[in-house]
Amino acid sequence: MKYRRPRLQFRAGLLLAIFTTITATPVIAEETAHFGKFSLSQGFEAAKGIVEGYTSGSYSLSAISNRDQHRNACIGFADPTPDHIMILEKDFSRLKIQVNSNGYDTTLLIQGPDKTTIRCGDDTGKSKDASIADNNWKSGTYRIWVGTFNPGMKRNYTVTVQQL
Repeated sequence: MKYRRPRLQFRAGLLLAIFTTITATPVIAEETAHFGKFSLSQGFEAAKGIVEGYTSGSYSLSAISNRDQHRNACIGFADPTPDHIMILEKDFSRLKIQVNSNGYDTTLLIQGPDKTTIRCGDDTGKSKDASIADNNWKSGTYRIWVGTFNPGMKRNYTVTVQQL
């Protein structure tokens, strides 16, 4: 019996050490996007607010949300992974985000800085390219999807973010 007791204490201590190591190690979920991340602070240079990519995918953006915070319809097709991650380092009172795909029919969905704040855009005036102009952009991480009106369409685009 003398030999069993130390063994049990050793095993219990080893299990406690393993359990503590596993539970004390934080899990970091890395936010990924097809075309990377960009950060903007107050008064950013125009070039920092321009990113490029191409549309792809057959994932319905309405699966993220049917309507945005202003009751605009969230439509279009893209990949489930966001195209871009935009990090706002400070609050912005007003931003405009516009897609230029040379006139193809694009859509736009922006989620952030939390999962429940959604902004959606479709045609801009007579242009088929999408845009969103809105107030009260809080600092944080925003996931941006550029979609097409029809699934599986590949279109090159430029997204321009402007501080208004």
